[in-house]
Amino acid sequence: MPDIDERIQNSETRIYKAVFPNTTNHYDTLFGGTALHMMDEASFICATRFSRKKVVTVSTEKIDFTTPIPQGTIVELVARVDKVGRTSCVVKVDIYMEDMYSDARDKAVTGYFTFVAVGDDKKPIPIVG
Repeated sequence: MPDIDERIQNSETRIYKAVFPNTTNHYDTLFGGTALHMMDEASFICATRFSRKKVVTVSTEKIDFTTPIPQGTIVELVARVDKVGRTSCVVKVDIYMEDMYSDARDKAVTGYFTFVAVGDDKKPIPIVG
């Protein structure tokens, strides 16, 4: 079985999406709720790949929306396990935005999502092992 550092490296998850009009607000930028949805999905996949167990989101920490993400850009979500506890792990998710027609790329959002591994009875179980 791989050690923790190797599991973290192997579970890093990257997802790319285009920002289309149906995902934007009245300012033509990515709606915050849509960004959170994408981040929760990426972090869930990462936590599942890390633990290979059933996991549930139990909390989010500070989410920093530092740069608006305009319609017509590409976003890359990068999810990586940041901390490991006995039954839980914290996944850091960064959203990078890229201009479709240039090499411009900026980090726009960062957030942390905590997951707990659960057994069939929905009670916490060790996340690793």
